Amino acid sequence: MEIILKEDIIGLGYKNDIVTVKNGYGRNYLIPTGKGVIASESAKKVLAENLKQQAHKLAAQKAAAEEKAAKFEGVALVIPAKVSATGQLYGSVNAAKVAEALAEKGIEVDRKIITMRDIKHVGDFEAVVHFHKEVEVKVPVTVVAENEPVAAPAEAAEEAPVVEEATVEEPEVEAPAEEEAPAEA
Repeated sequence: MEIILKEDIIGLGYKNDIVTVKNGYGRNYLIPTGKGVIASESAKKVLAENLKQQAHKLAAQKAAAEEKAAKFEGVALVIPAKVSATGQLYGSVNAAKVAEALAEKGIEVDRKIITMRDIKHVGDFEAVVHFHKEVEVKVPVTVVAENEPVAAPAEAAEEAPVVEEATVEEPEVEAPAEEEAPAEA
């Protein structure tokens, strides 16, 4: 059954696309919910006329999507997760967690436009963000164990000896003071 989509449905198609679906899916879900109409000859002619009239609006939408996609240049996500001894994750990393990680970097994205498989183990993966029919951005996602050291703790390790030296000096000063205190009492 051919259906003209009235809104974007990730995994199926975008608004105004003509897609072929199984009869039951079209008849029982897409058409009753208003997400699609049957692609008859007259409906196809109406769609073609509407697309001609809306060409400039569609170009503006694509330009806006390309602007959003430009924000993703050089963005790579590192997501820490709890890992078992065998390397399996407790739970999984999914589109919602990727959207949260992007929000932490200051990029607001709806989790519904992100497609990826659920990640169940540590490694490098890829998430795809669909902004427009012709504009998609691939974001590299690296899942690491929570307790594994990352590049940032290496800088903290250089500062750590300075802190340790300061703590070593304090007990030496306090030790004689404690010895004198019981002698006075």
